[in-house]
Amino acid sequence: MEFLKTLGIEGINPGTSTGRKHIESKETISSFTPTNGEKIATVGVTSREQYDRVVEEAQKAYQVWSNMPAPQRGEIVRQIGQKLREYKEPLGKLVTYEMGKIYQEGLGEVQEMIDICDFAVGQSRMLYGKTMHSERPEHRMYEQWHPLGIVGIISAFNFPVAVWSWNAMIAAVCGNVMIWKGSEKTPLCGVAVQKIVAKVLKENDLPEGIFNLVTGDRQVGEWMTEDTRIPLISATGSIRMGKEVGKTVASRLGKTILELGGNNAIIISEHADIEMAIRATVFGAVGTCGQRCTSTRRLIIHESVYDQVKERLMNIYDNITIGDPLEETTLVGPMIDQDAINNMQNALKEIEKEGGKVIYGGDVLEEDGFYVRPALAEVENHYEIVQEETFAPILYLMKFKDMDEAIAMHNGVKQGLSSAMFTLNMREAETFLSARGSDCGIANINIGTSGAEIGGAFGGEKETGGGRESGSDAWKAYMRRQTNTMNWGDSLPLAQGIDFDV
Repeated sequence: MEFLKTLGIEGINPGTSTGRKHIESKETISSFTPTNGEKIATVGVTSREQYDRVVEEAQKAYQVWSNMPAPQRGEIVRQIGQKLREYKEPLGKLVTYEMGKIYQEGLGEVQEMIDICDFAVGQSRMLYGKTMHSERPEHRMYEQWHPLGIVGIISAFNFPVAVWSWNAMIAAVCGNVMIWKGSEKTPLCGVAVQKIVAKVLKENDLPEGIFNLVTGDRQVGEWMTEDTRIPLISATGSIRMGKEVGKTVASRLGKTILELGGNNAIIISEHADIEMAIRATVFGAVGTCGQRCTSTRRLIIHESVYDQVKERLMNIYDNITIGDPLEETTLVGPMIDQDAINNMQNALKEIEKEGGKVIYGGDVLEEDGFYVRPALAEVENHYEIVQEETFAPILYLMKFKDMDEAIAMHNGVKQGLSSAMFTLNMREAETFLSARGSDCGIANINIGTSGAEIGGAFGGEKETGGGRESGSDAWKAYMRRQTNTMNWGDSLPLAQGIDFDV
């Protein structure tokens, strides 16, 4: 395929890179497209020796990169954003082909990378500290921010390039160097991005080790989380994975940014614009075939409009086009692999077992690739299967009578990532956004749970992890705060008026 050639993807690709230099490996893994199950190419697996070499190169590069003025680092990020614009179409196609999301979503993911580059360029001139008045005469107090060193980034298959950029571009302008381990299910996306970035490094004669790539399974991730040379690990994945990462990094007193599971709900009020609510629900529930951390999984509907919403959803689901994600008319592509399909089928069985009812879809389509029909199910919020996040296009429907009940149901899960409410009633809207409303990191009114913009900090509460990435002041997570006091006088007064004469 032409887009693979444009991105420099070959039959065998190095999965270890220190920026401009790509390192060959003896062991490889294969990448398969979920569109038809065929093998795309192989990627080298990072050995322990290669991993240590990457870390050593990163440490060397940090000495150079961190001493560059932040606006100069921003200029490099600006060039990376420009290079991504040049490769937007082929990289978007690779995301679609290797991960399975439709082409429009693949393009959108690359655009998100471009947007965060633009944001980071501006941020490079706004790494602000504060000045404070000292209680001591002829003293000046202020705080400033310094880079941490090496930032380890562990990303998931569902956003194989965008989540890396949220972390890497912000961390880079802050003066850090990066080691990235992408998902072993989408390794070619990491290879392609690394090649694009390498062009910018070469054009600017920058050293090895600023942007680094490692590839492999859980073991490579464990090397990173256990490594005291990496002060910050930003990890995206399941709650189970996040708990392990958090425990391991905390045991060495390292820092983490954890973006874990979501069990996101939309509340549809009796005062909602129903058509708008349904459109947002469908995109949130079936977009990326239900494999977004922000996917809509629970729909909490006022009893007076429940039947109307249910009927409308079933009609729309019946007309959703499922198939090759590179085709323009396709709205739902495949799931990532057979394991994902099996998890979905097990969840559907559990729904029936607990007393719920699958009212539409859920069947596996008989064709090449990993295609399923998105499902609708009537359930109760307390069901164990509803309490868990199933990474699949299953939308749970449930009724509520009043606002207090709706918010209690909404908050009655252990995850806390994204949330939404559709209502034209101001009191309901403000209640949902208040301290006694949604307990999620993201709360929206009259837009869905999926499709966050890069300008705001992204992340969740409770077992979603509590970390923040992307916009707002998320940059502070990639830096260490230092408080400074400067005595410019000729005496040495002590704080709190302490008298200590020697």
